Parts: sequence; C-alpha cells; structure tokens
Amino acid sequence: QDKGTKMTEFWLISAPGEKTCQQTWEKLHAATTKHNNLSTNSKFNIPDLKVGTLDVLVGLSDELAKLDAFVESVVKKVAQYMADVLEDSKDKVQENLLANGAKHEFSSTSLDTVPFLFVFKGVNQIDNDLKARASAYNNLKGNLQNLERKNAGSLLTRSLADIVKKEDFVLDSEYLVTLLVIVPKVNYNDWVKQYETLAEMVVPRSSNVLFEDQDSYLCNVTLFRKAVDDFKHKAREYKFLVRDFQYNEEEMKADKEEMNRLSTDKKKQFGPLVRWLKVNFSEAFIAWIHVKALRVFVESVLRYGLPVNFQAMLLQPNKKTMKKLREVLYDLYKHLDSSAAAIIDATMDIPGLNLSQQEYYPYVYYKIDCNLLEFK
Repeated sequence: QDKGTKMTEFWLISAPGEKTCQQTWEKLHAATTKHNNLSTNSKFNIPDLKVGTLDVLVGLSDELAKLDAFVESVVKKVAQYMADVLEDSKDKVQENLLANGAKHEFSSTSLDTVPFLFVFKGVNQIDNDLKARASAYNNLKGNLQNLERKNAGSLLTRSLADIVKKEDFVLDSEYLVTLLVIVPKVNYNDWVKQYETLAEMVVPRSSNVLFEDQDSYLCNVTLFRKAVDDFKHKAREYKFLVRDFQYNEEEMKADKEEMNRLSTDKKKQFGPLVRWLKVNFSEAFIAWIHVKALRVFVESVLRYGLPVNFQAMLLQPNKKTMKKLREVLYDLYKHLDSSAAAIIDATMDIPGLNLSQQEYYPYVYYKIDCNLLEFK
C-alpha cells in the first residue's frame, strides 16, 4: 500500500467467541476485506490468565489504565529524544523505531502474566535513565553550541581569537599597543583618511584589514598606550568600534582544546546513546503492548463474562476508510449490547467501562497510536 493510506494507528479489539474463536476471527476478517480492504488485520493471541473476582478485575482495570498512560508517555519520550539526537528527518526516526518495535511485537506478543510492579519498575527505570543520559548529552551539546556560537556571528559580537594572527600585533612593548577595530564597510574610506589623526601618537600606516564579514572590516591599528582612551572616544563618533581584545596565546589555545574535547566527547557518546535508545525503545514498546493486552483481557472478561471466551484482533485501519470501518464493526457487534444506547445516556458506573476516558463501542476497543513523535 502506498504510504499515504497507511495509518500509524492500530485498533486492538475483542469480540466473544462464537461457536469457536476462529469463527469470530474469520467473520471480522471477511467483513473488513469485503469492502476494498478497510484494514489490515491479524489475530492477537492472549493466553488465558487466571481470573480473580469481579472486584479484583474492576480494580485491575483502573490500575491498568494508569499504567498504560505512564508507559505510553515513556515510549513517546524515548522516541522523541531519539529524533532530537539523530537530528534526522523525523519520518526516518519513526520508521526506524517501528520497524524494530511494532511489526515484530504485534505479530508475536505472548503475554506471560507480567506482574504490574515488574512492568512499572522496568519502564520507570528506563524513564529515569533517559533523564540522566539526556541531561548529560544535552549539557555537552549545549556547551559545544555556546563555543560554536562564540566563533560565529557578526564581527561585533563573535570571538576574534580564531581570526587574528600573532603578526597582526605589536606585543610586549612598554609604550605601544595594537587595537582591533570594527569598521563598517560604508565608512571604510573615512577610516583610511582619519585613523592616523583620531588621537595623538597613532603609528602611521599601521592599519590593515585582517578580516571581513558581510557588513564590516576588522582592522588593526597601533598607537601609544596613553592615547588609547582618546582614540576609543573619537573613533566612536565615526562609528568605528574598538573591540576589547588582548592577544593571549595561552587562552586561545585553551579555548581550542576545550572545543576539541567537547566535540570528541560528543562523538564518543553518540553511538552508545543511540544504541541505548533503540534497545530501550523496544523494551518500553513491548511493555506497552503487554499492558494493552492485559487491558483487553480484563475488559473482555468484564464485558463478556466467564468462562473466558473471546478473540482479540489487531486492525490497522486505512486512513481513507476509517469511518466505514467503524460502521462495519458496529454492524458486526451491535447485538452484543442491546443496552449500548442506554449506557451512553446513563451516568451510572459500569465495571470496567470508563466513559470519561474513551469512546464506548459494543466491542472492547483500545487504540494504539504509534505516531510517536510530536511533529513540530
């Protein structure tokens, strides 16, 4: 199918077994494929779990809803951070993650009775690790960006250390000092005419253009130390800006080394971080599907009663025909719920049915939204 009609959304539904669960599956499959493939379907096998009392199941239903929301938030955080780190086209990230996670998971989820605490602890650990790793990597990235920013931008603000050379300066002189001046290009002729007379004791012909950006030239000029204040003051009237700059080789070297160090560190951390994100995305995603499967199980027992007899099915709707798919499902299963209309009006509490959280259908329904990235 072309990408346009593929949804990153799955519907996990269940319906009671008819004569057999196989029959329930065949009926659904026939109904959705009869009208030009409304969805891509697969069976979603959930093993029989031990069923406690109704009260326990109702409590479980609430716990699972909370756990589901938490695990989903972590899955999305990991995916989103992966997109940030890869600074890649977002759709590529989405594909990467889901290729590893979803397809394989949906087709082969076997639900062992995973204790909640175990799922929660595992996913909580991923959440905490992500915070720590992201914070370390972001710090590094931030420091590097600050340094890079210092070396970019206009001559008025950027660092000049990587532009100037030792021979541009008169160094170690008791009387003389070299200043760096930013001269707007439009005023350059004035500079050439005026700079020697802006103060007393300017060394004639001591100014050269060292560098230029779009708007300005960077010029040096050498003069006696005691004339510096005068010179600065006068230069300002002509829109020549004297930059505060001391030529210091040690400092410049240290800056460069710091930049190299950060850059190397960032490269070193990148590979392991991406690997960690991939592995833990997969872990969190699997946990999420486990929780969904548990929810379907609990909800199906609450809705359809005992003995356990239902078929869970995973549908991937086609974007263009979602409304039609809803109608087909409604026709297939409306008989399950003669009171569906009444329920929707009633405000009474029905076990396992949380109206505030999602739409109500006569069949058990959970949406798995695999659009994991906030597309900004």
